[in-house]
Amino acid sequence: MREISALGPIDPSSVPEVNEEETTAPWIMRKLVGSMTGRIVLSSYETLRAAGTNVVCLSPWGDSSPLFLPCIRFRDLAVHTVIAVTGGMAAVAAPVMAPVADVVATSFGDTIFVELGIHAGFDLTTKLANDLVFDMPLKKILPIHSRRLETTGVKVLLITLRYKHTMSDAALGFYRSSLHSDTSLFAAVKDYLAVEKGWFSPYLFATARRPIIPRSMKPDVVFCHGPFLSGDYKIGETLLNESASVITLCDPPPPAAQEPNANQIPEKPEHKHSLSLPSLSKFNIHARSRTPSPEPALTPLPPPPVPRRLVILVVGLKPHRKAWSLSARPGESVIRYVLLNGCPAIVVPAKLGAPLLAWDTLTLEKIWDVELPPLSEGGEGSTETIMRSASGRFEGVVDVIFEYLDLCVDWERFTVPSSNGVSSPGDVRNDVKPSKEKEESGTRNLGAKGALKDAVTLLVAAAIRSKTSEEAKKELDADRSGIAMWRIP
Repeated sequence: MREISALGPIDPSSVPEVNEEETTAPWIMRKLVGSMTGRIVLSSYETLRAAGTNVVCLSPWGDSSPLFLPCIRFRDLAVHTVIAVTGGMAAVAAPVMAPVADVVATSFGDTIFVELGIHAGFDLTTKLANDLVFDMPLKKILPIHSRRLETTGVKVLLITLRYKHTMSDAALGFYRSSLHSDTSLFAAVKDYLAVEKGWFSPYLFATARRPIIPRSMKPDVVFCHGPFLSGDYKIGETLLNESASVITLCDPPPPAAQEPNANQIPEKPEHKHSLSLPSLSKFNIHARSRTPSPEPALTPLPPPPVPRRLVILVVGLKPHRKAWSLSARPGESVIRYVLLNGCPAIVVPAKLGAPLLAWDTLTLEKIWDVELPPLSEGGEGSTETIMRSASGRFEGVVDVIFEYLDLCVDWERFTVPSSNGVSSPGDVRNDVKPSKEKEESGTRNLGAKGALKDAVTLLVAAAIRSKTSEEAKKELDADRSGIAMWRIP
Protein backbone atom coordinates (compact mmCIF):
# COMPACT_ATOMS: atom_id res chain seq x y z
CA MET A 1 0.00 0.00 0.00
CA ARG A 2 1.29 3.43 -0.93
CA GLU A 3 2.32 5.78 1.84
CA ILE A 4 0.02 8.74 2.52
CA SER A 5 1.36 12.24 3.01
CA ALA A 6 1.20 13.67 6.53
CA LEU A 7 -0.07 16.91 4.96
CA GLY A 8 -3.23 15.26 3.69
CA PRO A 9 -6.70 16.00 5.05
CA ILE A 10 -7.39 14.70 8.52
CA ASP A 11 -10.39 12.56 7.56
CA PRO A 12 -8.69 9.29 6.53
CA SER A 13 -11.60 8.26 4.31
CA SER A 14 -10.93 11.22 2.02
CA VAL A 15 -7.28 10.41 1.37
CA PRO A 16 -6.94 6.87 -0.06
CA GLU A 17 -9.28 7.51 -2.98
CA VAL A 18 -7.42 10.62 -4.17
CA ASN A 19 -10.64 11.82 -5.70
CA GLU A 20 -10.62 14.86 -7.91
CA GLU A 21 -13.83 16.44 -9.09
CA GLU A 22 -14.52 20.03 -9.97
CA THR A 23 -17.70 21.30 -8.30
CA THR A 24 -20.31 23.04 -10.42
CA ALA A 25 -22.98 25.41 -9.15
CA PRO A 26 -26.43 25.52 -10.83
CA TRP A 27 -26.63 27.66 -13.94
CA ILE A 28 -29.22 30.05 -12.52
CA MET A 29 -27.17 30.63 -9.37
CA ARG A 30 -24.06 31.46 -11.37
CA LYS A 31 -26.06 33.88 -13.51
CA LEU A 32 -27.51 35.63 -10.47
CA VAL A 33 -24.15 35.91 -8.71
CA GLY A 34 -22.40 37.04 -11.88
CA SER A 35 -24.94 39.73 -12.77
CA MET A 36 -24.24 43.35 -11.92
CA THR A 37 -26.97 43.43 -9.26
CA GLY A 38 -25.80 40.19 -7.70
CA ARG A 39 -22.19 41.34 -7.57
CA ILE A 40 -23.13 44.62 -5.87
CA VAL A 41 -25.33 42.84 -3.31
CA LEU A 42 -22.67 40.20 -2.60
CA SER A 43 -19.93 42.81 -2.24
CA SER A 44 -21.99 44.92 0.16
CA TYR A 45 -23.04 41.87 2.16
CA GLU A 46 -19.50 40.61 2.69
CA THR A 47 -18.20 44.08 3.51
CA LEU A 48 -20.83 44.53 6.24
CA ARG A 49 -20.17 41.10 7.74
CA ALA A 50 -16.44 41.78 7.79
CA ALA A 51 -16.71 45.14 9.56
CA GLY A 52 -15.69 43.76 12.94
CA THR A 53 -13.25 41.10 11.79
CA ASN A 54 -10.74 43.02 9.70
CA VAL A 55 -8.00 42.57 12.29
CA VAL A 56 -8.37 38.80 12.63
CA CYS A 57 -7.22 37.63 9.20
CA LEU A 58 -5.62 38.95 6.08
CA SER A 59 -7.85 40.16 3.31
CA PRO A 60 -8.66 37.57 0.61
CA TRP A 61 -6.26 39.41 -1.69
CA GLY A 62 -3.47 38.85 0.86
CA ASP A 63 -3.14 42.43 2.07
CA SER A 64 -4.53 44.59 4.89
CA SER A 65 -7.35 46.23 2.95
CA PRO A 66 -10.46 46.31 5.23
CA LEU A 67 -12.91 47.04 2.40
CA PHE A 68 -12.60 43.70 0.66
CA LEU A 69 -12.47 41.41 3.69
CA PRO A 70 -14.88 38.47 3.56
CA CYS A 71 -16.92 37.00 6.35
CA ILE A 72 -14.35 35.29 8.57
CA ARG A 73 -15.41 31.76 9.35
CA PHE A 74 -12.58 29.54 10.47
CA ARG A 75 -12.61 26.19 8.77
CA ASP A 76 -12.15 23.20 11.03
CA LEU A 77 -8.44 22.64 11.50
CA ALA A 78 -6.65 19.87 13.31
CA VAL A 79 -3.20 20.81 14.57
CA HIS A 80 -0.80 17.92 14.95
CA THR A 81 2.93 17.26 14.80
CA VAL A 82 4.97 15.05 12.50
CA ILE A 83 8.52 13.80 12.70
CA ALA A 84 10.47 15.68 10.04
CA VAL A 85 13.41 14.38 8.06
CA THR A 86 15.72 16.34 10.36
CA GLY A 87 14.45 14.37 13.34
CA GLY A 88 12.58 17.28 14.93
CA MET A 89 8.86 17.77 15.39
CA ALA A 90 7.18 19.96 12.75
CA ALA A 91 3.75 21.52 13.32
CA VAL A 92 0.97 20.92 10.77
CA ALA A 93 -2.55 22.35 10.73
CA ALA A 94 -4.47 20.38 8.11
CA PRO A 95 -8.11 20.94 7.10
CA VAL A 96 -10.85 18.49 8.04
CA MET A 97 -12.53 17.74 4.73
CA ALA A 98 -15.31 15.64 3.33
CA PRO A 99 -14.44 13.06 0.67
CA VAL A 100 -13.71 14.37 -2.82
CA ALA A 101 -14.84 12.51 -5.97
CA ASP A 102 -12.68 11.06 -8.76
CA VAL A 103 -12.58 12.09 -12.41
CA VAL A 104 -9.89 11.18 -14.90
CA ALA A 105 -7.76 14.22 -15.69
CA THR A 106 -7.91 13.65 -19.43
CA SER A 107 -11.68 14.17 -19.49
CA PHE A 108 -11.57 17.69 -18.07
CA GLY A 109 -11.09 19.50 -21.35
CA ASP A 110 -9.47 22.88 -21.84
CA THR A 111 -10.27 25.23 -18.96
CA ILE A 112 -7.53 27.83 -19.44
CA PHE A 113 -6.44 30.20 -22.18
CA VAL A 114 -2.81 31.32 -22.40
CA GLU A 115 -1.48 34.47 -24.04
CA LEU A 116 2.27 34.92 -24.30
CA GLY A 117 3.49 38.42 -23.52
CA ILE A 118 7.10 39.41 -22.87
CA HIS A 119 9.52 36.52 -23.43
CA ALA A 120 12.88 38.17 -24.13
CA GLY A 121 15.83 36.03 -23.08
CA PHE A 122 13.87 32.75 -23.16
CA ASP A 123 14.72 29.92 -25.52
CA LEU A 124 12.04 28.34 -27.67
CA THR A 125 12.24 25.02 -25.83
CA THR A 126 12.64 24.01 -22.19
CA LYS A 127 16.12 22.68 -21.41
CA LEU A 128 16.90 19.85 -19.03
CA ALA A 129 19.05 21.06 -16.12
CA ASN A 130 19.72 17.75 -14.34
CA ASP A 131 23.42 18.09 -15.05
CA LEU A 132 23.60 20.92 -12.50
CA VAL A 133 22.85 18.33 -9.81
CA PHE A 134 24.36 15.08 -11.09
CA ASP A 135 27.03 15.65 -13.73
CA MET A 136 29.84 16.94 -11.54
CA PRO A 137 32.59 15.43 -9.42
CA LEU A 138 31.70 14.62 -5.86
CA LYS A 139 34.17 16.99 -4.21
CA LYS A 140 33.09 19.99 -6.26
CA ILE A 141 30.67 22.46 -4.78
CA LEU A 142 27.15 22.93 -6.11
CA PRO A 143 27.22 25.47 -8.96
CA ILE A 144 25.08 28.06 -7.17
CA HIS A 145 27.19 30.77 -8.85
CA SER A 146 26.78 29.25 -12.31
CA ARG A 147 25.91 31.56 -15.19
CA ARG A 148 22.95 29.33 -15.99
CA LEU A 149 21.31 30.45 -12.74
CA GLU A 150 21.65 34.12 -13.66
CA THR A 151 18.39 35.79 -14.64
CA THR A 152 18.76 37.72 -17.89
CA GLY A 153 15.16 37.65 -19.12
CA VAL A 154 11.57 37.18 -18.05
CA LYS A 155 8.48 35.63 -19.58
CA VAL A 156 4.99 37.00 -18.87
CA LEU A 157 1.97 34.73 -19.41
CA LEU A 158 -1.61 36.00 -19.31
CA ILE A 159 -3.69 32.98 -18.26
CA THR A 160 -7.49 32.92 -18.07
CA LEU A 161 -8.90 30.13 -15.87
CA ARG A 162 -12.58 29.29 -16.14
CA TYR A 163 -14.63 27.63 -13.41
CA LYS A 164 -18.27 26.80 -12.66
CA HIS A 165 -18.71 27.20 -8.92
CA THR A 166 -19.63 30.05 -6.59
CA MET A 167 -17.60 31.57 -3.76
CA SER A 168 -16.51 29.14 -1.04
CA ASP A 169 -13.77 28.90 1.58
CA ALA A 170 -10.44 27.45 0.49
CA ALA A 171 -9.35 24.35 2.43
CA LEU A 172 -6.03 25.72 3.64
CA GLY A 173 -3.40 24.05 5.79
CA PHE A 174 -0.33 25.47 7.52
CA TYR A 175 3.13 24.03 8.05
CA ARG A 176 5.90 25.21 10.39
CA SER A 177 9.30 23.58 10.27
CA SER A 178 10.97 21.78 13.13
CA LEU A 179 14.11 23.85 12.58
CA HIS A 180 12.69 26.78 14.55
CA SER A 181 13.34 27.06 18.25
CA ASP A 182 9.62 27.77 18.66
CA THR A 183 7.67 25.28 16.55
CA SER A 184 4.27 26.65 17.53
CA LEU A 185 2.11 27.75 14.62
CA PHE A 186 0.62 30.60 16.64
CA ALA A 187 2.50 33.73 17.64
CA ALA A 188 2.10 35.22 21.10
CA VAL A 189 1.90 38.74 19.65
CA LYS A 190 0.08 39.40 16.37
CA ASP A 191 2.05 41.25 13.72
CA TYR A 192 -0.75 43.07 11.95
CA LEU A 193 1.53 44.49 9.27
CA ALA A 194 3.06 41.14 8.24
CA VAL A 195 1.16 40.19 5.10
CA GLU A 196 3.91 38.26 3.27
CA LYS A 197 2.30 34.90 4.01
CA GLY A 198 -0.67 35.89 1.83
CA TRP A 199 1.27 36.80 -1.32
CA PHE A 200 -0.31 33.88 -3.24
CA SER A 201 -3.88 34.62 -2.05
CA PRO A 202 -5.00 36.41 -5.26
CA TYR A 203 -4.60 33.14 -7.17
CA LEU A 204 -7.22 31.53 -4.94
CA PHE A 205 -9.60 34.45 -4.43
CA ALA A 206 -9.75 35.26 -8.14
CA THR A 207 -11.11 31.73 -8.69
CA ALA A 208 -13.84 32.08 -6.02
CA ARG A 209 -11.85 30.22 -3.35
CA ARG A 210 -11.69 32.49 -0.32
CA PRO A 211 -8.38 32.10 1.56
CA ILE A 212 -8.65 32.54 5.33
CA ILE A 213 -5.18 33.16 6.78
CA PRO A 214 -5.16 34.21 10.46
CA ARG A 215 -2.77 36.99 11.34
CA SER A 216 -1.75 35.14 14.49
CA MET A 217 -0.28 32.24 12.49
CA LYS A 218 3.38 32.17 11.43
CA PRO A 219 3.67 29.25 9.00
CA ASP A 220 6.61 28.52 6.74
CA VAL A 221 4.42 27.01 4.03
CA VAL A 222 0.70 27.46 3.33
CA PHE A 223 -0.93 24.62 1.37
CA CYS A 224 -4.37 24.15 -0.16
CA HIS A 225 -6.41 20.98 -0.73
CA GLY A 226 -9.38 22.53 -2.50
CA PRO A 227 -11.91 23.24 -3.81
CA PHE A 228 -10.41 21.34 -6.71
CA LEU A 229 -10.26 23.00 -10.13
CA SER A 230 -9.04 21.19 -13.21
CA GLY A 231 -7.51 24.47 -14.31
CA ASP A 232 -4.96 24.17 -11.50
CA TYR A 233 -3.45 21.16 -13.27
CA LYS A 234 -3.45 23.03 -16.58
CA ILE A 235 -1.74 26.09 -15.10
CA GLY A 236 0.89 23.96 -13.37
CA GLU A 237 1.66 22.11 -16.59
CA THR A 238 1.74 25.36 -18.57
CA LEU A 239 4.22 27.00 -16.20
CA LEU A 240 6.38 23.87 -16.34
CA ASN A 241 6.35 23.77 -20.14
CA GLU A 242 7.12 27.48 -20.40
CA SER A 243 10.05 27.38 -17.93
CA ALA A 244 13.51 27.97 -19.34
CA SER A 245 15.01 24.89 -17.64
CA VAL A 246 13.76 22.01 -15.52
CA ILE A 247 15.29 19.51 -13.09
CA THR A 248 13.28 16.29 -13.49
CA LEU A 249 13.46 13.77 -10.65
CA CYS A 250 10.73 11.36 -11.76
CA ASP A 251 9.56 9.59 -14.87
CA PRO A 252 7.09 11.41 -17.14
CA PRO A 253 3.46 10.26 -16.96
CA PRO A 254 2.45 7.53 -19.40
CA PRO A 255 0.38 8.67 -22.38
CA ALA A 256 -3.34 8.56 -21.80
CA ALA A 257 -4.95 5.50 -23.33
CA GLN A 258 -7.79 6.30 -25.70
CA GLU A 259 -10.84 4.27 -24.85
CA PRO A 260 -12.96 3.07 -27.76
CA ASN A 261 -16.27 4.83 -28.17
CA ALA A 262 -19.20 2.61 -27.26
CA ASN A 263 -21.42 4.27 -29.88
CA GLN A 264 -19.12 3.23 -32.68
CA ILE A 265 -20.00 -0.27 -33.82
CA PRO A 266 -17.32 -2.00 -35.90
CA GLU A 267 -18.45 -2.47 -39.44
CA LYS A 268 -18.64 -6.00 -40.73
CA PRO A 269 -17.10 -6.71 -44.10
CA GLU A 270 -19.77 -7.00 -46.77
CA HIS A 271 -19.57 -9.59 -49.50
CA LYS A 272 -21.52 -9.21 -52.69
CA HIS A 273 -21.74 -12.95 -53.24
CA SER A 274 -22.63 -14.79 -50.05
CA LEU A 275 -24.64 -17.93 -49.48
CA SER A 276 -26.97 -18.26 -46.51
CA LEU A 277 -27.04 -21.84 -45.32
CA PRO A 278 -29.93 -22.98 -43.11
CA SER A 279 -29.09 -24.00 -39.57
CA LEU A 280 -29.30 -27.71 -38.92
CA SER A 281 -30.79 -27.12 -35.49
CA LYS A 282 -34.02 -25.98 -37.09
CA PHE A 283 -34.58 -29.42 -38.50
CA ASN A 284 -33.56 -31.34 -35.39
CA ILE A 285 -36.77 -32.16 -33.55
CA HIS A 286 -34.84 -33.55 -30.58
CA ALA A 287 -32.95 -30.28 -29.99
CA ARG A 288 -33.74 -28.85 -26.58
CA SER A 289 -33.32 -25.17 -25.71
CA ARG A 290 -32.16 -24.23 -22.24
CA THR A 291 -30.96 -21.05 -20.65
CA PRO A 292 -27.14 -20.99 -20.51
CA SER A 293 -25.75 -20.74 -16.99
CA PRO A 294 -23.72 -17.57 -16.32
CA GLU A 295 -19.99 -17.98 -16.07
CA PRO A 296 -18.54 -17.21 -12.64
CA ALA A 297 -16.70 -13.88 -12.53
CA LEU A 298 -14.60 -12.26 -9.84
CA THR A 299 -15.48 -8.87 -8.42
CA PRO A 300 -13.42 -6.27 -10.29
CA LEU A 301 -10.83 -4.50 -8.17
CA PRO A 302 -10.92 -0.71 -7.96
CA PRO A 303 -8.38 0.98 -10.21
CA PRO A 304 -5.17 2.06 -8.50
CA PRO A 305 -4.81 5.75 -7.72
CA VAL A 306 -3.41 7.79 -10.57
CA PRO A 307 0.17 8.89 -9.76
CA ARG A 308 0.73 12.62 -9.62
CA ARG A 309 3.74 14.93 -9.72
CA LEU A 310 4.72 18.21 -8.07
CA VAL A 311 6.28 21.15 -9.87
CA ILE A 312 8.20 23.68 -7.75
CA LEU A 313 9.18 26.99 -9.32
CA VAL A 314 9.74 30.70 -8.76
CA VAL A 315 6.76 32.65 -10.08
CA GLY A 316 5.42 36.17 -9.83
CA LEU A 317 1.75 37.21 -9.88
CA LYS A 318 0.43 40.43 -11.39
CA PRO A 319 -3.16 41.65 -11.84
CA HIS A 320 -4.63 41.83 -15.30
CA ARG A 321 -5.12 45.61 -15.41
CA LYS A 322 -3.20 46.98 -12.42
CA ALA A 323 -5.98 46.14 -9.94
CA TRP A 324 -6.60 42.75 -8.37
CA SER A 325 -10.35 43.28 -8.35
CA LEU A 326 -10.25 43.31 -12.18
CA SER A 327 -8.63 39.88 -12.22
CA ALA A 328 -11.75 38.25 -10.73
CA ARG A 329 -14.38 38.10 -13.43
CA PRO A 330 -17.69 36.21 -13.25
CA GLY A 331 -16.77 32.58 -13.86
CA GLU A 332 -13.11 33.18 -14.65
CA SER A 333 -9.85 34.62 -13.34
CA VAL A 334 -7.30 36.55 -15.39
CA ILE A 335 -3.80 36.78 -13.91
CA ARG A 336 -0.35 37.49 -15.31
CA TYR A 337 2.35 34.98 -14.36
CA VAL A 338 6.01 36.01 -14.53
CA LEU A 339 8.77 33.40 -14.99
CA LEU A 340 12.53 33.97 -14.73
CA ASN A 341 14.91 32.27 -17.15
CA GLY A 342 17.57 31.78 -14.46
CA CYS A 343 15.31 29.86 -12.06
CA PRO A 344 14.85 26.18 -12.98
CA ALA A 345 11.64 24.32 -12.26
CA ILE A 346 11.82 21.10 -10.21
CA VAL A 347 9.56 18.10 -10.90
CA VAL A 348 9.20 15.38 -8.25
CA PRO A 349 6.74 12.48 -7.77
CA ALA A 350 3.87 13.37 -5.46
CA LYS A 351 2.81 11.21 -2.56
CA LEU A 352 -0.81 10.20 -2.05
CA GLY A 353 -2.57 13.05 -0.23
CA ALA A 354 -0.08 15.74 -1.26
CA PRO A 355 -1.65 19.23 -1.38
CA LEU A 356 -3.10 20.63 -4.57
CA LEU A 357 -1.29 23.97 -4.18
CA ALA A 358 1.33 25.34 -1.81
CA TRP A 359 3.57 28.35 -1.45
CA ASP A 360 6.50 29.36 0.69
CA THR A 361 5.59 32.36 2.84
CA LEU A 362 8.83 34.17 2.03
CA THR A 363 8.24 36.63 -0.79
CA LEU A 364 10.92 37.32 -3.35
CA GLU A 365 11.57 40.65 -1.65
CA LYS A 366 12.51 38.79 1.55
CA ILE A 367 14.48 36.16 -0.36
CA TRP A 368 16.55 38.90 -2.00
CA ASP A 369 17.76 39.92 1.46
CA VAL A 370 19.31 36.47 2.04
CA GLU A 371 23.03 36.31 1.35
CA LEU A 372 24.57 33.54 -0.73
CA PRO A 373 27.57 31.51 0.42
CA PRO A 374 30.71 33.13 -0.99
CA LEU A 375 32.41 31.67 -4.02
CA SER A 376 35.51 29.71 -3.02
CA GLU A 377 38.93 30.96 -3.97
CA GLY A 378 39.32 28.33 -6.66
CA GLY A 379 36.27 29.59 -8.50
CA GLU A 380 33.32 27.61 -9.82
CA GLY A 381 35.31 24.43 -10.44
CA SER A 382 37.03 24.41 -7.07
CA THR A 383 37.39 21.19 -5.11
CA GLU A 384 37.24 23.01 -1.79
CA THR A 385 34.64 22.06 0.76
CA ILE A 386 31.20 23.61 0.43
CA MET A 387 31.19 27.03 2.07
CA ARG A 388 28.28 28.24 4.20
CA SER A 389 26.76 31.68 4.35
CA ALA A 390 27.84 33.93 7.19
CA SER A 391 24.38 34.24 8.74
CA GLY A 392 23.16 30.74 7.91
CA ARG A 393 19.87 32.08 6.55
CA PHE A 394 20.46 30.59 3.10
CA GLU A 395 20.85 27.10 4.52
CA GLY A 396 17.79 27.69 6.72
CA VAL A 397 15.57 28.58 3.76
CA VAL A 398 16.76 25.50 1.86
CA ASP A 399 16.24 23.19 4.86
CA VAL A 400 12.69 24.44 5.49
CA ILE A 401 11.58 23.86 1.88
CA PHE A 402 13.32 20.49 1.74
CA GLU A 403 11.72 19.39 5.02
CA TYR A 404 8.27 20.28 3.68
CA LEU A 405 8.87 18.51 0.36
CA ASP A 406 10.02 15.38 2.19
CA LEU A 407 6.41 14.99 3.38
CA CYS A 408 5.07 15.34 -0.18
CA VAL A 409 7.49 13.26 -2.28
CA ASP A 410 6.78 9.64 -3.19
CA TRP A 411 10.29 8.28 -2.73
CA GLU A 412 9.42 4.95 -4.35
CA ARG A 413 8.91 6.73 -7.70
CA PHE A 414 11.85 9.10 -7.25
CA THR A 415 14.46 8.59 -9.99
CA VAL A 416 18.13 9.52 -9.99
CA PRO A 417 19.97 9.53 -13.35
CA SER A 418 22.87 7.09 -13.38
CA SER A 419 26.25 7.58 -15.01
CA ASN A 420 25.09 5.92 -18.25
CA GLY A 421 22.18 8.35 -18.61
CA VAL A 422 19.49 5.87 -17.57
CA SER A 423 17.14 6.85 -14.77
CA SER A 424 16.88 4.45 -11.86
CA PRO A 425 14.86 4.49 -8.64
CA GLY A 426 16.56 6.69 -6.09
CA ASP A 427 18.17 5.32 -2.98
CA VAL A 428 16.39 7.03 -0.09
CA ARG A 429 19.37 8.20 1.89
CA ASN A 430 20.37 11.46 3.41
CA ASP A 431 24.10 10.97 3.04
CA VAL A 432 26.05 11.66 -0.13
CA LYS A 433 29.02 9.45 0.68
CA PRO A 434 30.35 8.04 -2.60
CA SER A 435 31.19 4.47 -3.35
CA LYS A 436 34.74 3.62 -4.42
CA GLU A 437 33.72 3.09 -8.03
CA LYS A 438 31.82 6.38 -8.17
CA GLU A 439 34.65 8.29 -6.60
CA GLU A 440 37.12 6.91 -9.13
CA SER A 441 34.81 7.76 -12.04
CA GLY A 442 34.42 11.34 -10.82
CA THR A 443 30.65 11.29 -10.41
CA ARG A 444 28.63 11.74 -7.26
CA ASN A 445 26.64 8.93 -5.70
CA LEU A 446 23.74 10.96 -4.41
CA GLY A 447 20.86 9.43 -2.58
CA ALA A 448 17.34 10.52 -3.47
CA LYS A 449 17.06 12.96 -0.58
CA GLY A 450 20.50 14.37 -1.26
CA ALA A 451 19.57 14.96 -4.90
CA LEU A 452 16.35 16.73 -3.94
CA LYS A 453 18.12 18.94 -1.43
CA ASP A 454 20.71 19.92 -4.04
CA ALA A 455 17.95 20.80 -6.50
CA VAL A 456 16.21 22.97 -3.89
CA THR A 457 19.55 24.63 -3.12
CA LEU A 458 19.98 25.60 -6.77
CA LEU A 459 16.41 26.93 -6.95
CA VAL A 460 16.81 29.13 -3.86
CA ALA A 461 20.20 30.35 -5.06
CA ALA A 462 18.73 31.30 -8.45
CA ALA A 463 15.89 33.17 -6.73
CA ILE A 464 18.38 35.16 -4.63
CA ARG A 465 20.54 35.98 -7.65
CA SER A 466 17.54 37.33 -9.60
CA LYS A 467 17.79 40.55 -7.58
CA THR A 468 20.63 41.67 -9.88
CA SER A 469 18.41 41.46 -12.98
CA GLU A 470 16.95 44.75 -14.18
CA GLU A 471 14.33 42.90 -16.22
CA ALA A 472 13.16 41.00 -13.14
CA LYS A 473 12.88 44.17 -11.05
CA LYS A 474 10.98 45.87 -13.87
CA GLU A 475 8.38 43.17 -14.50
CA LEU A 476 8.07 41.56 -11.06
CA ASP A 477 6.12 42.70 -8.05
CA ALA A 478 8.50 41.41 -5.39
CA ASP A 479 5.71 41.36 -2.78
CA ARG A 480 3.64 39.03 -5.01
CA SER A 481 6.43 36.66 -6.03
CA GLY A 482 8.02 33.64 -4.44
CA ILE A 483 8.33 29.86 -4.57
CA ALA A 484 5.05 28.09 -5.37
CA MET A 485 4.11 24.45 -5.95
CA TRP A 486 1.41 22.86 -8.11
CA ARG A 487 0.27 19.24 -8.17
CA ILE A 488 0.06 18.08 -11.78
CA PRO A 489 -0.72 14.80 -13.59
